[in-house]
Amino acid sequence: MNSLEQAEDLKAFERRLTEYIHCLQPATGRWRMLLIVVSVCTATGAWNWLIDPETQKVSFFASLWNHPFFTVSCVTLIGLFFAGIHKRVVAPSIIAARCRTVLAEYNMSCDDTGKLILKPRPHVQ
Repeated sequence: MNSLEQAEDLKAFERRLTEYIHCLQPATGRWRMLLIVVSVCTATGAWNWLIDPETQKVSFFASLWNHPFFTVSCVTLIGLFFAGIHKRVVAPSIIAARCRTVLAEYNMSCDDTGKLILKPRPHVQ
């Protein structure tokens, strides 16, 4: 394989990697927005739950029953984490990190957008 074919292969690989990471961005943004909204709702509900004087006077489950906003948002947040939202909000960086690990063996790396970074070859003496 000559150097022209190798350069074309590298460019094709870079285009495909940047395309794949770029396609993940909209979904990642939506997952991040959902996580932020549910987290803010949970924090707001928790604040209201904690400052309510009735919370100290009734049982734990009764206090949760009295604060359905907090209960639903907390259960939703826990459900999102069990569904793997923590992986979905960082999916592009996971892909880039795994590519960097593989590319390191070929004296290459890539940035967070998928652009290849060619490193100088080590000189063997």
